[in-house]
Amino acid sequence: MQPSRAVEVLNALIHGLDPLSGEPLPAGSVLHRAEVLRALLSAHDALQQACARAQRRAQLPDNVGRPWSKAEQAELLAAYKDGETPVALAAKHRRTLRAIEARLERLGLLRPEQRKTRGGFSGVSDAPPARRAARARAPAARRTRRARH
Repeated sequence: MQPSRAVEVLNALIHGLDPLSGEPLPAGSVLHRAEVLRALLSAHDALQQACARAQRRAQLPDNVGRPWSKAEQAELLAAYKDGETPVALAAKHRRTLRAIEARLERLGLLRPEQRKTRGGFSGVSDAPPARRAARARAPAARRTRRARH
């Protein structure tokens, strides 16, 4: 069964309808029980998340997540020294711009402040600095509020 069809079936059941005929299900049907509806909603959400993840994954370059071979790394190094841009290198190596910049940074050819993407192998978050700081303060603020009440 195609995931999109499974989502349609779950939607119909959640709304109390027969997925094939569209007719309302009998009032005494097990599908009208709260526990069953919660399970259907959980399955629906999980399936939608899996579909969205698969769609995002399908848009990524072919070599995402693959290890760098010594030959590919040497090719990257030579091309960058010859003046190719990280964007062109990403297309050529079928990797993300973030992966290219992280590899160039690891090789000492790019400084962190020269990167257009954030994060990478150094563990830096993608969130803008202000957001990271707010997130870091949030747990302490929550603890303080709880202690007062």
